[in-house]
Amino acid sequence: MILKSKLPSVGTTIFTEMSALAAQYGAINLGQGFPDFEMDPALTQLVSQAMAKGFNQYTHANGYPALREALANKMQYLYQSNINPDTQITISPGGTYAIYTAITTVIHPGDEVIIFEPAYDSYIPNIEINGGVPVRINLTFPSYAIPWDEVRSKISNRTKMIMINSPHNPTGAVLSEQDIIELKKTVAGTNIIILSDEVYEHLIFEGKQHQSILKHPDLLTRSYVCFSFGKTMHCTGWKLGYCVSGPELMQEYRKVHQFNAFTCDTPKQVALAAYLNENKNYEQLGQQMQQKRDLLRQLLSQTNFEHIPSYGSYFECYSFKNISNENDKDFAIRLTKDFGLATIPVSAFYQDKTDHGVIRFCFAKKDETLRAAAEKLKGL
Repeated sequence: MILKSKLPSVGTTIFTEMSALAAQYGAINLGQGFPDFEMDPALTQLVSQAMAKGFNQYTHANGYPALREALANKMQYLYQSNINPDTQITISPGGTYAIYTAITTVIHPGDEVIIFEPAYDSYIPNIEINGGVPVRINLTFPSYAIPWDEVRSKISNRTKMIMINSPHNPTGAVLSEQDIIELKKTVAGTNIIILSDEVYEHLIFEGKQHQSILKHPDLLTRSYVCFSFGKTMHCTGWKLGYCVSGPELMQEYRKVHQFNAFTCDTPKQVALAAYLNENKNYEQLGQQMQQKRDLLRQLLSQTNFEHIPSYGSYFECYSFKNISNENDKDFAIRLTKDFGLATIPVSAFYQDKTDHGVIRFCFAKKDETLRAAAEKLKGL
């Protein structure tokens, strides 16, 4: 049988490769973005209660109504955004699914999508499988800021979408108010749709304000904004997220969603609806994660690694230019094999493997895991 691949250039991901290597050598894995600590037991208890009370069948295709209402209330509280839970919010099986569905909803063959590299690894395959054309723009190193003049120079009559991500994976950079001003200037007078990946929404540090698209009604009417419960609530295995948009765009999104997932896990949605009614359950998340970032910084300050400041997410990038002249992948492999610590080379987040001599650490780990990882590096 001859099968013509829709993704002929896609092979094993760097995450699979490095995790397999970590398992082979018994290395501590600071590569993939998942916590090794337990989520809030209050939330798991709420799931058990929901199952015991009989919430085990299909819920509404757009999401459990009380959860959508809780999210609308949260958005009003955080961003003063008036979101209609019936027409503007759809619960999805994970943030990555929400991103894929938004792209599939609007991208036709030949449409151009502007993305910024380094980029989360699903973006380009999501675009290409729909026949779209990714237009790649490098973020400015080492600040990982968006070069807006270059963005405007790359816009053509085929540009259908601009994808943004804040807090940013893999770098932890965050958008500023000026970035939002530049974004508005860039899309003014066009039909360009914005896809805003905000899955690390609550994991933002040093008192910075998350510049959500939800704060800007004029942008939201042309945007899909994607979120993740798994990342922010430290339960990545739950695979639950959601998408927020203007009513017209959401109507089209739901056409795709209904024939793909149809609906999502009911008892977990019931639990989250109750959990989100306590503001403290999400307001404290950023401070908790910043403490882990700061611990990793403190531990690695005793080495020759140089951190590139992260202001959000699970990740911080480190330059190894004072340690080795190897390319970043070879260096990451050597760390795993010889020192028992797995990381991710940042070149893996560029289509052309741009290499600045930087690796990414995930600090969403127990303190003892981070201490043990730093101990591994003392002999480097």
